[in-house]
Amino acid sequence: MTKIYRHIPLARDELMGHIDSKTGKVYETRFGPDKYIGRVDLASGKIYRAQPGPDDYIGRVDLETGKVYLQKFGPDQYVGRVNKKGKVYQHVSLAPDDYLGKVAHASSVAEGAAALLLFFLEDEETEEVEKADDAAEEPTED
Repeated sequence: MTKIYRHIPLARDELMGHIDSKTGKVYETRFGPDKYIGRVDLASGKIYRAQPGPDDYIGRVDLETGKVYLQKFGPDQYVGRVNKKGKVYQHVSLAPDDYLGKVAHASSVAEGAAALLLFFLEDEETEEVEKADDAAEEPTED
C-alpha cells in the first residue's frame, strides 16, 4: 500500500491518504472508514476523480518524465512533476518548483501524480474559493 504525506516544515509530515497499488484506487484518510476519492490507471498514467456515475478524467502523467498535466479545454496545463523517489513538486512560473510532499512505497510515478491532482491541487483550489467567498462577504464602505 502506497501512503501519501503532505510536507509540513519543521514538523512531522501529515498522512493524507493511501493508494491501493494493485487496483490504483485512491482513498482519503479519515476517522473511521477511509473515503474513496478517485483512481489512477497505472499502465497509462490517466487520473480520474470519483463522482456519481462515471469517474471524471482530470489529468495524466508522462510515465517517462514524471511531468503531470491537468486536463483543460485546449492543450493540457503542466502543473507539476513527480520523481522516481516519490517526491511531489508543484510547478511555479519563473521560480523553483514547490515541494508539496511525498508518496511512500510508490511503485510508479503515476501514484505520485494522483496524489498531486487529487490531494494537493484540490486543497489549493478550495483555499482560493474560500478566500474569494471571504472577500465577497466583507462589507464595503460607501
